[in-house]
Amino acid sequence: MDREPWIEDLQVVAFDADDTLWDCQTHFDRVTELMCHVLRPWASHDEAWQALLDTERGNLPITGYGCKAYILSVVETALRVSHNEIPAADIDRLLKAGNQLLLMPATPLPEVEQTLHSLRLRIDDERRPLRLVVFTKGELMDQQNKLERSGLAPLFDYVEITSDKRAEDFQQLCWKLLVRPDQLLMVGNSFKSDIAPALSIGSFGLHIPFHVQWEMEHAEVFDHPHCRRITNFSEVLNYVFPQ
Repeated sequence: MDREPWIEDLQVVAFDADDTLWDCQTHFDRVTELMCHVLRPWASHDEAWQALLDTERGNLPITGYGCKAYILSVVETALRVSHNEIPAADIDRLLKAGNQLLLMPATPLPEVEQTLHSLRLRIDDERRPLRLVVFTKGELMDQQNKLERSGLAPLFDYVEITSDKRAEDFQQLCWKLLVRPDQLLMVGNSFKSDIAPALSIGSFGLHIPFHVQWEMEHAEVFDHPHCRRITNFSEVLNYVFPQ
């Protein structure tokens, strides 16, 4: 693995949250599977799944991302696909399953907690002017609660929860933190939301794909001199502190 100095003046390491620090998508997929199951009298599994994606795509501009937006889309899809024939008891099942997403455990993924502790210790020991940041999109309270449940909050210097993660959102993050884009390293699982927009403003990216991905986050992955792909979270340490 390339451990040569890569970023000349690293000042901020920003981390995505869902599916980078903890598992999120598999919990959503379980609820989607339940929705497909209760809609079997009216649609096949694939038809119901696609119908939900279509609903989410239409709702995103007004509801944004997060559990609550997803739950609304699930109920809307169930009613539309069933022509409003779905029993109230099944709507109740979907609502209860969706509400449980607001309480998902947010257990750190393998190597996450240990790596963040190691980064924190080295930064503090060496008195480096380097900040660890959470930069994630979604609903404010839900993301704040997941970060607290994860137990990782004390390891970060700053948390930014935004409605989206476009190039302009990365630029605003740099402005708030008073750093140049080329002083920012973004670590995340989504090439579309975490890596590509960071690269577009001159920042750096560590892409760590998760084993499942929301269809709306699919994007073409391309090579870039400011980007590296890693398979284990512990590799972050090697890029922040090259040997």
